[in-house]
Amino acid sequence: MQASFAPERCFTVLDGRGFNPRGSRRPARYNRKVKARVYVSFKKTVLDPQGQTIQHALNGLGHKLVTGVRQGKFFEIELAPGVEREPAVHEVEQIARDVLANPVMEDFQVEFFD
Repeated sequence: MQASFAPERCFTVLDGRGFNPRGSRRPARYNRKVKARVYVSFKKTVLDPQGQTIQHALNGLGHKLVTGVRQGKFFEIELAPGVEREPAVHEVEQIARDVLANPVMEDFQVEFFD
């Protein structure tokens, strides 16, 4: 369970007056569209039969360098304009933990971007 946040990619930096440096007179916090990506996959200790099947199929097709495949799920979540960093991180991690991933069998990773 990990959340990553690359500020230079995620939120537009405001200039000293609180405006978007790209020339817009609207504050940048209202211009940005923030999205989160949640990756859910089986824990390393959980058997992944679909991943094994894919690996065997790839080996059968001549891709002998492939020695392991783990399958998973990917979710892209769009957040409301103007959302602040900390509440966004907390909310998306809670969604991932409570709704998107089964904590007994799966791990998740969260990334934010604009």
